[in-house]
Parts: sequence; C-alpha cells; structure tokens
Amino acid sequence: MNLLSLLLIHHLGPTGREEKQMKKLVAIMAIFLICFLCSLQFSVAMQILSKSKLEKCEKSNDSSSSLNCSSKIVINLAVPSESSGREASIVAEIVEVEENGTSNNMRTLREPPVITINKSSVYAMFELTYIQDVPYKPQEFYVQTRKCEPDAGEDVVQICARLVHFLKKILLRDENGHIIEHTQPVCCPCGDQRRVPSSCGTFVDKVVKGKANTAHCLRFPGDWFHVFAIGPSKIGFNIRIEVKTRSKTLEVIVGPSNRTASSNDNFLRVNLVGDYVGYTTIPSFEDFYLVIPRQGGPGQPQDLGRNFSMWMLLERVRFTSDGLECNKIGIGYEAFNGQPDFCSAPLWSCLHNQLWNFWEADQNRISRKQVPLYCVQGKFEQINEHPNAGSRAFSIGIPEVLNTNLLIELSADDIEFVYQRSPGKIISLTVPTFEALTQFGLATITTKNIGKIEASYSLTFDCSTGISPMEEQFYIMKPNEEITRSFKLYPTTDQAGKYMCSAIIKDSAFSEVDRAECHFTTTSTVFDNGSQIPFRPPESSAKGFFESIEELWARALDFITGKTCRYWLL
Repeated sequence: MNLLSLLLIHHLGPTGREEKQMKKLVAIMAIFLICFLCSLQFSVAMQILSKSKLEKCEKSNDSSSSLNCSSKIVINLAVPSESSGREASIVAEIVEVEENGTSNNMRTLREPPVITINKSSVYAMFELTYIQDVPYKPQEFYVQTRKCEPDAGEDVVQICARLVHFLKKILLRDENGHIIEHTQPVCCPCGDQRRVPSSCGTFVDKVVKGKANTAHCLRFPGDWFHVFAIGPSKIGFNIRIEVKTRSKTLEVIVGPSNRTASSNDNFLRVNLVGDYVGYTTIPSFEDFYLVIPRQGGPGQPQDLGRNFSMWMLLERVRFTSDGLECNKIGIGYEAFNGQPDFCSAPLWSCLHNQLWNFWEADQNRISRKQVPLYCVQGKFEQINEHPNAGSRAFSIGIPEVLNTNLLIELSADDIEFVYQRSPGKIISLTVPTFEALTQFGLATITTKNIGKIEASYSLTFDCSTGISPMEEQFYIMKPNEEITRSFKLYPTTDQAGKYMCSAIIKDSAFSEVDRAECHFTTTSTVFDNGSQIPFRPPESSAKGFFESIEELWARALDFITGKTCRYWLL
C-alpha cells in the first residue's frame, strides 16, 4: 500500500455552526491505496496532483450575507489506464488527515470513507458513412459451345445468358425490372492462343455442328460486403466513482461526453478535467474503407454484426465507385466486358485485387504467426466494444497508458477524526567517494520509527552548492521498523571537491524530527584523450614517490570501508 496526500478543505459560513465547523479541521489528508485487477496482475497507482485551499460557498441572490458554505474534501487524482487498455480498478480508503491549524497534527478518521474508482477500457471511436455494397469474389464463368451469341439463351450459353432461370437465383435485372446493361456474354473463337484454349474440331464438325467457341461472362454468385468511409476518431471511456460511508453508498459516472456529475444529495461531486497528453497510438483511417459482411439486404445496415474475422481495412485507392476500373474492388460488368484484347487475355483478367485476395493473404500471414495487414481482428483489440454500438460507428481499444485528471469533492460535515503521529530518527548516513561527472554518488540513509504506532514520513537530502537538487521521498514506517532510502548525487563540475549535505526526516505533520549532516569528497574527472596525451617523464624524486604512496593508501582506506561520511545528529 502507498501513502499519498489528499486535501480536506473546510469552508466557513456566516451561520451559527461556525465554531462547531472550525473544530472539524482544515486538513491535508493521506490515503492508503489498494490497487487490484481481477485476472491481470497489474499494479495501478493514483497520484495526487495538487494541494490547495478552497472556500466553496453558494450565492443564490444579490444579498452579500446570503451565502451557503460547507466543508469539503477535495481530492485531485491522476487515474491511469491499465497497461493492456482494459478496465482498471482502484480502491482508496481515506484514513488520515493533517490538521491545518496551530498544532499541525496527524489524525485518523474514525470511520473512513472508501472510494472505489473503476476506469473502463479506453477506445477510439470512428464515425462511419455508408458508401456501397461490393461482391466478395467476382467470378468469370465460361461455357464451351458452338452457337455463342450475345443474346443466346440459357440452353446455349447456360449461366452466361442475360436471362437466367429464376431458380438459379441469378437475376440480371435492376430494381425497376430492367435488364442490366453489359451482362451479355462475350463470345471468343476457338484456338490455342485464346482466353480458354480449345480445339476447333474437324471440318465435318464445323459443317454439321457449327464452329466451336466459348461464352465468357462476369457473375457475382457469392457473398457481398458493405463498404464504409471512416471519419476522424473520438476518445471514449467512462470512470465510475463509488463512495461508501457509514450511512450510505453513492455512485456517479463521468466520461469525455459527460465530464461533471453529482449525487442526488450533492454529497459527492466529480469533475473529469481531462487527459494530460494526447494519445499517440490512435491510427488514422481517413484514407481507408471499412468492409464488413453484408447484414441482411443491400444498402445501409442496421447493425454491423459480430463477424470481426471478416472485417477488413483497405485503402480507398483499391476501390472503384462506378465499377469502370479493372482489378479494383467494386468492378462492374462494363469494365469486364470492355477490357481490350478480351479473347487473347488470360482467364480472370480484370478480376485481381478483390476482397477475397486480401483476406486469404492475411490468413496465410496469420498461419505463420504474423500480424495481418488488412483484417481488423488480430491487428486491433476490443473491436466495437463501445457502449450502444450500432451501424454509424466502430471502435478499437487503445492499449496506451495515460493518466486522467479527476477532481472529487466529498462533504466532510459528518467525518470524525482521531489524532495519530509518531517520531522518527536517522540511524545511519553514508556517501562513498566517487569521481565527478563520469559517475554519480549514492547517499544511503537508514531511518527508524521510534514510536509505537504506524505513521508516514518524508525524507530530504539537501547539499551545498555543486550538487544537483534531489526530490523529497515519502514513505510509511511501522513501529520500530527501519527503512533504508537512497539518493543519487550528481556533481555540477568535473573538479574534485568537498561537499556538506543534510538529511532531514519529517513526521506526518511535516515537522522536522531529526537531522544528520554528512561531509564527502569527489575526485576530479579523468579525461582519456588517447594518443593525444603528451608524454611526461615519471617523477624520480623521493618526495614524489612517497606522496604517491600516501595518496594510494588514503584511497584504499576509502574503498575498504566504503564510508567517507561523517555525520552528527542534531
């Protein structure tokens, strides 16, 4: 569990309860966080963003004396997402406060409120605009015959006839019942260098049966897909805040579309301030189309369905909107029948780069344990899991971890407190000698709770000029517990020097309870310039030799003891 500081803010009004409310405390609160997730063992941590006093009074008319003021606990938190982008849960119990008066004492809540925060998975939602329906696998059919004509019947060219029997479910008519243009078969003569190589037969066959030829046609017997244009993304998630007190349980929900909420009795107020930085892992699909299996009939579907394994994202340039381009998704009869050198071109020419080609290519990648290039499933997670998913938008999960700024206000009129505080002591402080700039030093400090109750402490390590400033550390110690903390020391110069630093431990009331001073030295930085170092003859005098022995002996002692600090407890 981590001990963090919160702010209890007391607001005084011009009512007769002023003296009673003054006793309630204007306090800085500390909380224990119990972070958990159901199945994923991921540690989630809230962070306190600010500590400030706030007087919150409501003015309902022009009268300056008509103010309704109340005590509030204001908690400004950074609520993170879980690392996989799925739901993250935090349970926080407000257990201690610091009195903001003359005594500056730590106090414990007699019946602490429990705050449960659930942040849902974060998703990016994209608006969809229906474009058209396209066939999944356009197919070229051919029939070998001897009487191929554009208007030949089903008995001659079979499936390539413009009027096909109803039971075959291939009706080449538009919505008004008119025959669709360019659906007639293309007749190719026989021969070895044709679209479908075939024998022309004997002279007798030509005379008796007619000249051999083949009928070719484009048909769409398989599945159809809806095509959608994709708009800009919007971030979506919700944060549920539940507060349990001794007498009630309250709950509110906030999110990007509903940033403020309050309980019916105004005991709980929540404000979603926003995220600190923008998400960097959200893809842009404005140059892509989303294709999904057709749901029901043609046209705009009422629901996108759940067959995510068939959903694909493909570049817009792979589609034709009028069906007049070969080798593009959405090809029509006119482009197929009108392709140049039709009879000498290979079979299935003009029908490449269709939906089924991209889907099967991705299945080969998936079988080799590779990420698909076009299929949504396998490339993204949490597909279309946003609330009230319909046919106008689709969403994908965002695995990026970002903190959300959340401001929580609680009424503090019925909270009771118990005083709690414990002294501490610095047991040891060491800083070995180190080389300036090229290395960093390490100050090791051991502290002890010499009291009889568990309490929070803060530890600072301040040095004289020449050492970069260090951040204050906060932690908890149980009775008689010893904890060792370390600070990294970074000199600002490459020269050897002597420094004096002070370690200060403060109790939960932020009052200094012990101090220790330490003196340590750094050696100058050794620069290695390789072959550029000028030659200097070694010192041969007796004085130079003994000085070298003395210096080596002093360094050896520092190395063996590992301790060059002297400190005094004040």
